[in-house]
Amino acid sequence: TAVPAANITGTLPAISATNLTNIPAANITGTLPAISGANLTGISSAGRAHNLIINGAMLVAQRGTSFTATGSYPVDRFRPQWGGTDENPTVAQVDVTSGTTPYTSGFRKAIKITNGNQSSGAGTSDYLFLRYKVEAQDLAQSGWNYTSASSFITLSFWVKSSVAQTFQCRLESQDGTKQNFPFEIGSLSADTWTKITKTIPGNSNITINNDTGTGMEIWWELFRGTDETDNSVTNDAWQAETSNRTKDQTSTWYTTDNATYEITGVQFEVGSFATDFEHRSYAQELHRCARYYQKQLSGNPKAVASAFAYNTQYGNFTPHYPMGPMRTAPSLDQTNGNNYYEINGGLDHGDHLDG
Repeated sequence: TAVPAANITGTLPAISATNLTNIPAANITGTLPAISGANLTGISSAGRAHNLIINGAMLVAQRGTSFTATGSYPVDRFRPQWGGTDENPTVAQVDVTSGTTPYTSGFRKAIKITNGNQSSGAGTSDYLFLRYKVEAQDLAQSGWNYTSASSFITLSFWVKSSVAQTFQCRLESQDGTKQNFPFEIGSLSADTWTKITKTIPGNSNITINNDTGTGMEIWWELFRGTDETDNSVTNDAWQAETSNRTKDQTSTWYTTDNATYEITGVQFEVGSFATDFEHRSYAQELHRCARYYQKQLSGNPKAVASAFAYNTQYGNFTPHYPMGPMRTAPSLDQTNGNNYYEINGGLDHGDHLDG
């Protein structure tokens, strides 16, 4: 103690934080350095709902678990779509392999997109993407000040590709003048699960209505031809949406027969860093998904319906919604086959938010 500073020479050893105890507050001066959100890890928000994504762990698959038709839902709320393909891809809900990092973090299901044989190569108008739509009022009331560049929202997810390459993603606001935020998710190693975290600032040009329409779309771009891409597009910045959605995209995955792309653990939350994934039970996710899609006479739970016939050919059928009211007036997805009664009418068709 009381050693004159002029008598202290040489380089001080590294100071361990464990030794910095019982320091009087009066001896601490100066300005603390800025704390990086990247250093705030292992933070749990247990007890507080914060994930704006419904079914982000890919648990619920009401329509089926494997499809080869574009626009099908291998899990609820997530919709793969493609065009210009020579052979349709296969989209499916699959198990996460035990022992992998997503598995040890509690994830058991994923979406898997398996490419077909695109024998004519990567056409300029070809595309293949996975899309999720966030309901506008959920985003408007989330606490994100989306018109401020100093207010942030963070997207995180686990992804695996059988082909090593860099993929593109983007966000697209839907109200007012559409705004596009493209970004790269980095170069993925083949057959390796990777956690991606992207923090996005607000922007004064963004409009989010407080209604049941689409507020924001999240796009995972597996491939898009040069008809809708251009290297003049600026990554990591909001810009008015045009026909050029991203920079030119690598076509290696798309031109590789049976290439696969898997994703799980999607979280979209207010703030400048990603917290631990908000795991919800199957029942909780099913209830949230039912706002957008409910089975009426099959599956579990079975819906309650009332019907009566007023002659040998016609009758009235009134479905009820056991999982609660839906986002808008639903359309009717009719199933035909042997021993089925034909349905000649339909419910009012609403403006669908994918689900």
